[in-house]
Amino acid sequence: MSRGGGKGLSLKDKLDGNELDLSLCDLNEVPVRELAALPKATILDLSCNNLVSLPSDFCSLMHLVKLDLSKNRLQQLPLDFGRLVNLQHLDLLNNRLVTLPVSFAQLKNLKWLDLKDNPLDPVLAKVAGDCLDEKQCKQAAVKVLQHMKAIQSEQDRQRQRKLQAEREMEKKREAEQRAKEAQERELRKREKAEEKERRRREYDAQKAAKQETEKKTKKETVQTRKPASSSRPPQPPRHKRSWSRSVLRVLLFALLCALCTLAACKLTELQRQPLCVSVNTLYEDVLAALQNHKTLQNMLQQNSQQ
Repeated sequence: MSRGGGKGLSLKDKLDGNELDLSLCDLNEVPVRELAALPKATILDLSCNNLVSLPSDFCSLMHLVKLDLSKNRLQQLPLDFGRLVNLQHLDLLNNRLVTLPVSFAQLKNLKWLDLKDNPLDPVLAKVAGDCLDEKQCKQAAVKVLQHMKAIQSEQDRQRQRKLQAEREMEKKREAEQRAKEAQERELRKREKAEEKERRRREYDAQKAAKQETEKKTKKETVQTRKPASSSRPPQPPRHKRSWSRSVLRVLLFALLCALCTLAACKLTELQRQPLCVSVNTLYEDVLAALQNHKTLQNMLQQNSQQ
């Protein structure tokens, strides 16, 4: 493996038992693939190199028990650094770390930790303290783990509160949506009822108008027929009219017969017949009665004038 991180010298040449020393190799990247092929190398020394960051797949080296990353230029650790659950000894001396990832709290087997000479956050620096001897480094590991667990718990609570708030917000939105849908359904129902009522009123109005028109037309028809019927004189019953005509015809026939008989008795040789003598006598009596009646009228008229 070359000093730039390329391939050259085999890692097996650097392996001594379960310890792999890659310090002072001027590395600017970690050969994770080659390291993963050496699961027996539980102790890894990467100190005194030019490492600025660790690749995300570095955390797949879960067989590591002791890791030395001191005297590099690391500015941060991978977010899933806590996957290295078997790690017991961690040296991060003289890097450029400010904070640690929250997953650091998952390193439950960590017994030794050195964070000296890093521009740590003041709270984290106070929690870590010094690591001048074995005791202080062990205390640093315990305190930092407790601190990171507290941060993780707080973040979990915040995440839960946020999740709960999101759920409540979602429930509120769903409730508002349901209320809105119910309001829209009620509005559509009311509009439908109003439309039905409007059509019913229009139907009733049309029906009333039709009835009024029919009533007016019927009234006009009756008024039109009434004068025509009143202008004509009342007609007598048909049977009475027929009887009167029959009587009149009989009288006219009798009168015609009388005139014919009178004319025959006056103008023909039948005037000496007994029937004609009776007819002529009756005629002269009637004529005399009429004359006397006329004379009586004249006398009465003269008396009234006097």
